[in-house]
Order: sequence, then C-alpha cells, then structure tokens
Amino acid sequence: RTSTDTEVIVHLYEELGERCVERLNGMFAFAIWDSRREKLVLARDRMGQKPLFYRQNGDDFAFASEMKALMSVADGDFEMDTESLHHYLSLRFVPPPRTMLSGIQKLPPAHLLVFQENRVTVKQYWELSFVGKTNVSDGDWVDMLRDKLERSVESHLVSDVPVGAFLSGGLDSSMVVAMMANHYDNRIATFAVGVEEADFDELPYARSVADRYNTRHTEQCVHSDLIGLLPRIIWHLDEPSDPIAACQYHAAEVAARHVKVVLGGDGGDELFGGFDRYYGLDYVRHYARIPALIRGRLLRPLLRRLPDSFTYKSVTQKLRWIDQLAAVPDLGERYAEATCYFRFSHLDKASLFTDSAWLRVKDLNSSEVISSPFHSAPATDMLDRMLYTDIVTRLPEHSLMLTDRMSMAHSLELRSPMLDHELVELMATYPADLKIRNRQTKFILRELAKDYLPEDIVNRDKQGFMFPIAYWFAGKLHGFLRTFLLESRFVREGIFRRDAVADLLDDHLIGRRDNHVRLWMLLNLEIWDRIYLRGVQPEAIEDEIVAAIARNEE
Repeated sequence: RTSTDTEVIVHLYEELGERCVERLNGMFAFAIWDSRREKLVLARDRMGQKPLFYRQNGDDFAFASEMKALMSVADGDFEMDTESLHHYLSLRFVPPPRTMLSGIQKLPPAHLLVFQENRVTVKQYWELSFVGKTNVSDGDWVDMLRDKLERSVESHLVSDVPVGAFLSGGLDSSMVVAMMANHYDNRIATFAVGVEEADFDELPYARSVADRYNTRHTEQCVHSDLIGLLPRIIWHLDEPSDPIAACQYHAAEVAARHVKVVLGGDGGDELFGGFDRYYGLDYVRHYARIPALIRGRLLRPLLRRLPDSFTYKSVTQKLRWIDQLAAVPDLGERYAEATCYFRFSHLDKASLFTDSAWLRVKDLNSSEVISSPFHSAPATDMLDRMLYTDIVTRLPEHSLMLTDRMSMAHSLELRSPMLDHELVELMATYPADLKIRNRQTKFILRELAKDYLPEDIVNRDKQGFMFPIAYWFAGKLHGFLRTFLLESRFVREGIFRRDAVADLLDDHLIGRRDNHVRLWMLLNLEIWDRIYLRGVQPEAIEDEIVAAIARNEE
C-alpha cells in the first residue's frame, strides 16, 4: 500500500508474529503496534547496529532511537545513573539495559521487547555460537569466505542513491572497497580522514587502495581545533564516549557532502581476530610464570619508571599491560583487564572518587560485564571466547554506537557488510588458527586479500583510527584541559577528588603515564553533564572551549 520497503516487516509480522525477526537480515530497530492483541513489539537487530531506548513510568511507556527524545516527553528532571558512571569509566560504554540517565533503558542487541497490559517482557531471539567446527583445507575456507563476503557486499550496494565507502587504509575497509569494485557499475567514491603527524597517518595506505581501484577519493586532515566540536558530537551521541568518535564525526561529515550511503569495514576485528590483545594474552601467560615476588618487587617498579612515548602501542604500554594482566589469575577477569587497560581500573576509580562518592559504587564490578559473557560463551577455544565477548559487549555498545550516531549526525546511512549475520555465523565455525596464526592477526582474511589488495596493505599491522590527542593534551591543549577538568562539577561537588584529577594531568604532562584516554573520558563526561543534566546548549559550551583555548595560547 506504500512505496517503502519497511511495509514488508508489517506483512511479515502478520504471517509470523514475533518470530518475524528471525527472517530479517540487516540493521534495524522497529516498533509494531498489534491492535488485535493490544500489544507493542519492539525489536533491535542481531549485531546492535541500530539503537532503541525505552522508558516506563507507571502506565506510560515511551520508546525512541535517541535518549534526548525520551527526555523531551518526560515530566521532571533526570539524574545520572551512578552505576552507569562507574561502568563507563572502565569500559568506555554503558552496558544494557542501563544508560547514563536513570529511568531510561536500552534494548540489548538481538532482543525483542513486548509491552502488554502495562508489563514489559524482554526476550532474546538470536545467539551466536562458536560450537561445531568443521575440518576442510585452508583453500576451501578462503573460497567460502570469498563467496559469503562478496554476496554481502553486493547486497549492501542495493540503493536508489549513489553509494560510497569509508577507506581508512586498513585491511577491513580496503577489502570492502575492493569487493565493491566487482559489483558497482559506477566509479566508487571513497573517503578518508587523517592527520599530519606521521606516526598516526594512514592516508598513504588509503591512497594506495584508491589508486588501485580508481576511486573518486576525498581526504581531510583533522587538527587540535576539533576539541571545539566536542559539545555537538556528545549531543549526537547521547552518552559520553572516547576519541574515536571525533574521527568518525569528521569522516561522516566529509562523506555526507558527496553521498547519502556509505559502506564501511565495521566488525572486521571481531570477526577475523584483529586486535593485538587476542594473541597478546599468550605473552601474559608466559610472563605470569615468573614468580610473583620477582614481578612485584623487581620488574613492576622498573616498569613504572619507564617513560611513555605517547606513540601508538608504545613498548612501555605493552610491557605495563603484560605485567598488570599477569597479576590476574582468572582468565575472564584477565580479559576484562585487557580490554579496559587504558581506562580506569577499579583501583584507579577508588583513587578518583571521593570517600563519600566511592561508598556508593565500591561494591560494583565493571569487570563482570566482560568476564561473565567470557565464561558463559558457547565456545571452547580461548580466542573464540574473546571474540564472542567482544561481539556481544564492546562491538554493539561502543564501536557500532559511535559509527551509527556519527553518521546519522550528518544524515548519512552507514552499512557494514562484515556484520551480515550469515557471515558472522560462518566465521564462528572457522577454527581459531585461521584467525590468528603464528601471532598474525586476521590470517584467513589476509589470505583472501592477496587476490585483491597491494602487498603492503595485506601485510601491515593494525594501526587503529586515532589521532595524536596524547601529544595535544601534553602540549597546546594542556592549559585548557587543566582548567576545564579541575573546575568541573564532578570536582566542585565532591564526586571526584581534585588531587586525583590533578595527578592524572601531571603524570600525562611529564610523560610518566599516557593518560590521554582517561582525560578525554573526563572531558566528555563534564560536557555531557552540562548538556544533558544542566541544560546548557552545545553552542554555548563550544564558545567557552574555543575562548579558553585561545586564552591559554596567549
């Protein structure tokens, strides 16, 4: 009856009821009002690419794709959820069903919500399993991956408007562009964001792929003045986050000038085993064999004295990471520490919070958010447990949350072929040694990539989509940051200790410890608090930040 493809979901529901979600492939968040049964059905896609928030207050029930929408229809003021603050400081995200605002919840990925007779029922409709491996040759595994990934990319190209692609220069986005070239009739538009500092710049690698496939390539460099954009970025995010959001905001801004739809390589690290921590825990296991007395009294004090270079994956950071994780015997807790190393540990939070504030959160355990799915994962191999844990926690609530909010901030539709659930299910059947072999990450994807990409792209290590914020926080932005954080509401009202925040700033300034992620999180938190709890307009905060930076540069 309409011209929208969304109508298919309504007819599917008429045929299958709540089981309609089992037949859907892709990203979605939808609501269906079943008038005959007087019930509301909400659903979120399997991988969590799209958000869905809800709030129940007595007989009233409201839902939206953004928290700010629920705030606009609620009576009274909202408060910060203390447990969510505690988790955010360690995880960089808030695990569902909680959010940073008390009274507002979010539906987990792969879940349905039914509201009927003033009752909320949440049901899981899909779970990924790593149990059940098959034994075929490496060549057969490559062919199966090629077929499934090609089909996914082709299906994601269906559009009434031109489609472009993010091209970071990394393996995942490069493979997406390479396969687009096999199925897209027009010249592909690709977009990359980089920095001028050589240690962080991936633009030459992006150009290499763009040249190979003759794309219409657009680049833009980001600079330290992006700090002034943080208020509008956080307004779009709904929750505080980390530096990656600023990179993605700029990438989406560039792409939106040219196209309405882009493809990206999101999910590649979690599918194919791309993070260094996946094999880094082997080093931890060997290091843990050194007697604890030697590690604690000799090696740890030595590591604390090593200066930090602020470079990506510096030797100092790696050694401290190994030493800290070796002190954690439980494998689930150890993996939680591995994923949270650059954020606030439990001990860090004990030092950060004032005594009175710490009493309210000291019994909470953020590590359980990671260790619980690790231990309960439908998997037997250590790597599979790590991949499963990341797919159900960090991927949807951190990585995909950022990419979705930042693209939609510019009315840009981001599609992720590597998150096709059939491809995800296929990769769960692959043996672990096809993902990491001889400490080489993404082994099977690299084997496939040899047929598509230049050798320097196939063999290069993962760098990550980052910019030199650590240098900026120790240099041109340090004065502004010190003033902003030491005068924050969290310090003034006795939530955070002033001396603890000052120590974070001082240690970073002199190079004793790279605290740039922790400082960024505190900066995000203060801006989020001003916008969402105190009603300050993002434009007013932007003006304040720009003026403060200018004063400190005088």
